[in-house]
Amino acid sequence: MLTELYLAAPSFWIGAAFVLGLCLGSFINVVVYRLPEMMQREWLTEALGFLRERDIQVDAPPPAQDTFNLAVPDSRCPRCGHKIRAWENIPVISWLVLRGKCSACKTSIAPRYPAVELLTGLMSAFVIYTLGLSTSSLLILLATWLLVAMSFIDIDHQLLPDNMTLPLLWLGLIANSVGVYVPLADAVWGAAAGYLVLWLVYWGFKIITGKEGMGYGDFKLLAALGAWMGWQALPVIILLSAVSGIVISVGQMIFGDRERTQPIPFGPYLAVAGWIALLWRDDIVRAYFSFSGL
Repeated sequence: MLTELYLAAPSFWIGAAFVLGLCLGSFINVVVYRLPEMMQREWLTEALGFLRERDIQVDAPPPAQDTFNLAVPDSRCPRCGHKIRAWENIPVISWLVLRGKCSACKTSIAPRYPAVELLTGLMSAFVIYTLGLSTSSLLILLATWLLVAMSFIDIDHQLLPDNMTLPLLWLGLIANSVGVYVPLADAVWGAAAGYLVLWLVYWGFKIITGKEGMGYGDFKLLAALGAWMGWQALPVIILLSAVSGIVISVGQMIFGDRERTQPIPFGPYLAVAGWIALLWRDDIVRAYFSFSGL
């Protein structure tokens, strides 16, 4: 049914995916900005509550009591508080019309906002262009949006939230429970192996150097990717993410964009490698095993 709809008008569905991706990119910008703040408020509330239960006095400001979630309050200019109107919130177009500035105070709006929208739109369109319209491609669209959001949160905060990595993991297991991508046994072992591999790397690095080389969110993200694509895809994902991470980090150090001691968020590299593997899993895995002689 879905395949027939796509074949009847492929350009329409690719364009629809692009527009939907633009809109989701706008929402992803909200998630990237607000979710870490929501988590920090929750952590502070829980920590202060724990201390008060034990009559421990702390000199810390109380957490903000105003409602703050992904829907409330309305988006505003961080400088002048101008409420963003509907026509000012059209993905990419509004930024261009406003020339990258707030309509009230003329403060510059970071170009990253339309860049995230455009990136999400292009990735969404490419998924449909590459895979057509099917149950599996629609699920990969959901995974794409989660991976984009997690990547930018990790870039900003060195954080991969559980409420994004774990739903991605469960979505992969549920999809494969009916054999959408790989047999369920491969998916379960992929999730377990994905977590265990980076957990071992983490502890090996910590024992040798006394430092933490990565966060637990990276373990969970690789576990989620293993749940989607099975254990067979893990070597390719790890190799692609490691190589891309090294190349980009060395380039940033050469051009002065990153200090040698500055932590490197590994989540975006895992996300890019995982997204590539989602689109071309079978071809990449066959090529890897053929090249390695396994």
